[in-house]
Amino acid sequence: MGKQRSILILILLLVMAAITVIVQLPVHLGLDLQGGSQLTIQVQVPQGSKPPSPEDLEAVRSVLENRVNGLGVSEALVQTAGQDQILVQLPGVSDPEQAERVLGGTAQLEFRAQKPGTEAQLRIESQQKQEKLTQLAVLNQTGDRSAITKVQQELKVTRQEILNLFEDQGLTGKNLADAFPEPKSSSNTWNVGIRFDTKGGELFAALTKKLAGTGRAIGIFLDQDLISAPVVPVTFAETGITGGSAIIEGNFDAQTSLDLAVQLRGGALPFPVAVVENRTVGATLGRDSIQSSIYAGIGGLLLVLIFMVAYYRLPGAIADLSLLIYSLLTFACFDLLGVTLTLPGIAGFILSIGMAVDANVLIFERTREELRAGKSLYRAVESGFYRAFSSILDSNVTTLIACAALFWLGAGLVRGFALTLALGVVVSMFTAITCSRTLLLVALSIPVFRKPRLFCPNLPTGNPTARIA
Repeated sequence: MGKQRSILILILLLVMAAITVIVQLPVHLGLDLQGGSQLTIQVQVPQGSKPPSPEDLEAVRSVLENRVNGLGVSEALVQTAGQDQILVQLPGVSDPEQAERVLGGTAQLEFRAQKPGTEAQLRIESQQKQEKLTQLAVLNQTGDRSAITKVQQELKVTRQEILNLFEDQGLTGKNLADAFPEPKSSSNTWNVGIRFDTKGGELFAALTKKLAGTGRAIGIFLDQDLISAPVVPVTFAETGITGGSAIIEGNFDAQTSLDLAVQLRGGALPFPVAVVENRTVGATLGRDSIQSSIYAGIGGLLLVLIFMVAYYRLPGAIADLSLLIYSLLTFACFDLLGVTLTLPGIAGFILSIGMAVDANVLIFERTREELRAGKSLYRAVESGFYRAFSSILDSNVTTLIACAALFWLGAGLVRGFALTLALGVVVSMFTAITCSRTLLLVALSIPVFRKPRLFCPNLPTGNPTARIA
C-alpha cells in the first residue's frame, strides 16, 4: 500500500498541474469554431511572361506555409487556388494587416560591399531617403494620392541609386540558418540576430575582412532596400568576423523585428506576390452547429459514465473517476502543445475517451472472470489488469499506427484529428493502467469496499472469493 500511496500522490499532483495549465493557458480554437482571417495572394510575374508552373506555385506555397508557422498560427490552411493564386486561412488572427505584411514581403536578403570612394555619396543619398520617408508619412495622413505616388517614385529611384553604390558578394538569405528578434539593452528598440550556415559564415568572414578598417560599410539589403550599413572596425582586418553570427540594426520595434525574423526564417519568395484580398471570416460552422456538437459530446459522455456505474458498480465508478482525470490531463496536454481545437479535433478527443472506456471494460470483464474462477478479490483485480494488458496494448498500438498515417499523409483538419486522437490514446493508456489500478487497490484497503458483489453482482452464493487476499 505504500507504493500505491506514492502513485496516488503522483496522480493528485498531475491533476493539480493539469487544472493550473487549463486555467492559465488559453484554448486555441480553429477557424471553423472561432473564425479568423483569410488572405488571397497573387503571384506576380513580369508582363508578357508565362504564368507560373505548378512547381513554381508549390514553391511559393511552401515558403508561405513556413512563414505561417513562424507566426505561431496552428491549423492554418495554405493551399493553391487556380494557376497563380494561393489561399491562406489563419484561425484566430486578430491583426490581419500584420499577417499581410509578413506574408506579402519577398524577404530577399543580401549582404553587399560598399564601393570605394562612395562614402560621401552614401551619406547624401541616405539623408534624401530619410527625408522622402518622412514626407511620405505625412502625405499618408492627408490622403493626397497624386503626391503620394510622386514621392513613392522618387523614393524608388533613391533606393536604386543607393543599391548601385554596393557590389554583390554572393552572400544572401539562402545562406541563413536562423533569424530571431533581439532586444537592445540600452533602449526600447530591437535588432534581428542572424546565424549563417557553414558557407555563409565563410563568406561573411571574407566580406568583413575585406572591409575592415577601410571606412566602407557592409550594405544589408532587404528586397533591394538598404536597412543597415555597419562599418567593420580595423580590429577584424586579419581574420574578419568569424563564428557565423551577425546582428541587423534598423531601429526595429518588437513587432517589426519579429516580422522580419519570421520572413527570413521562412526563406525568400521565389516570385513577388501581392495580397489581393484580406478579409475577416466568421466561424464556418455557426453558433447553433457548435452548440449542438458540444451538447452531443457531453450527452454521450454522461451516458457512458452512467452505464459504467450501472453495469460495473464500484469498478465502474472508479473508471468514471479515471476518465475525468484523463480528460483533465489530455486537455492540459492540448494547451501545453498549442493544439488548435477544430470540430474534427474535438471528435477525436471524444473518440479517445471511448478508447479509454474500452480499456477499462477489458480489465473489468477479465476481473469478473477471475472472481468466477474462485480467486480472491485482490488477486482477481491484479490478474484482471495483468491479463488484459496485452489486448489493451495491441489495440492502442494499432490505433497509433493509423494516427501516424493520417498525420503524415493528411493535411489541415485531418492532421488535427489524428494528433488529438493520438494524444488521447497515449494518456488513456496511463489512466487505464495506472490510475484505475491504483484507485481500485486503494478502495480494497477500505473495509466498506471489500465486498466481491460490488465487483461482480451476479457472483454465485458461497463463492470463495469472499476472501480479500
